[in-house]
Amino acid sequence: METLPRYITPKLLDALKVNPVVFLNGARQVGKSTIAISVPNSLNSAPAATYMTFDSATTMAAAAAAPEAFLSSYKGTLIIDEVQLVPDIFRALKFAVDELRKNDKEHANGKYLLTGSANILALPKLSDALVGRMSVLTLHPFASAEASQGKGDAIEKLIAMDFDDLDSRKLSLLDAIRLATFPEIADKSDAQRQLWYDGYITTMLQRDVRQIAELEKISLLPTLLRALAARAGGLMNDSDIARDVGLNSVTSRFYRHILKMMFITFDVEPWYQNIGKRLVKASKGFLSDTGMMCHMLGLHLEDVYNRMPDLFGHVLENFVATELQKLLGFSDTQGKLFHFRTSDGKEIDFVIELPDGSLFAIEVKKSGSVNIQDFGGIQLLAKETGKKFIGGVVLHNGKEAVPFGQNLWTVPFNILWH
Repeated sequence: METLPRYITPKLLDALKVNPVVFLNGARQVGKSTIAISVPNSLNSAPAATYMTFDSATTMAAAAAAPEAFLSSYKGTLIIDEVQLVPDIFRALKFAVDELRKNDKEHANGKYLLTGSANILALPKLSDALVGRMSVLTLHPFASAEASQGKGDAIEKLIAMDFDDLDSRKLSLLDAIRLATFPEIADKSDAQRQLWYDGYITTMLQRDVRQIAELEKISLLPTLLRALAARAGGLMNDSDIARDVGLNSVTSRFYRHILKMMFITFDVEPWYQNIGKRLVKASKGFLSDTGMMCHMLGLHLEDVYNRMPDLFGHVLENFVATELQKLLGFSDTQGKLFHFRTSDGKEIDFVIELPDGSLFAIEVKKSGSVNIQDFGGIQLLAKETGKKFIGGVVLHNGKEAVPFGQNLWTVPFNILWH
């Protein structure tokens, strides 16, 4: 697919204005290098920005041999791609930033832009060195809004309950799911995607994971990923997963942690407070790319949609989870994504909690018809949280937004790519 603007770019440029170090992380092939290479054209800095990648064996060797000298050789903004490949660089960056703040505070911000395919926040020995000096942003695969060049303002529209001008473009739900993937395959055929996913997963296992940790049973990672794909949208139980994969629960939990570090999977944590109801405190698990989820299950999206309605419900929930995560990543709305479930089975697929503690609920329904019973979990949350509850929607496969009561709406999925 042609190079399209990434909606996180303005946030990235703003972060460079207020922090000495900005770390852009995300899975391989989501477009981090493309953004990093384009940044010098946006900075208008003097001296000119320099782009380096530790994917180059020579550059990586030079930085590993003398990290302080490597950093001091570049006067303008230094952009380092795949920075996690040289862990010692983080301690050197701390020293360099402290010296810059001491001697040239005016030009300290925006000095280093780092990218990486591993979540260094999960590696305290690396991230602790840059506490107070670094802003962290995450780039995901295309959101459907990015790939279809929509506005990318779904979070704002949902919370404002502004549904007057929803997108009328002829983009079907299945087309939106296909577009919401890695930039390299967003316009590829199903056969080409299958080959790409095979190569991607092999590269991840043979190279990327080994750079993070030595796994005694690394050959079981594809089996684990298939097990997680089959459970997408379900509560994570490491004992059950371990039994199906052939690992003990401690090892299974660690291996699952590695997949999250590589941005291949992610968890949505439970929302809970003391509201007079017993709440489930287990996270729900998802794959970061819905196309990969189908690939790991050996299925085509159309077949799931046409022949497997129950499974399509899980595929759809995975898609909405990834879309909400992406939209929150570049939105000015600083919300955090949760799910809600009571011990007696009342649930809401997703809850967005805003910084002031207010809550917005989102339920996912695969059909185009909605009734008041579909709002049961949302109404319970509204009752139990009072003024904290600001609204809720049931996303559905219809065409119209319809009110179902005060601050309750049913809204078509196309708001996500509006």
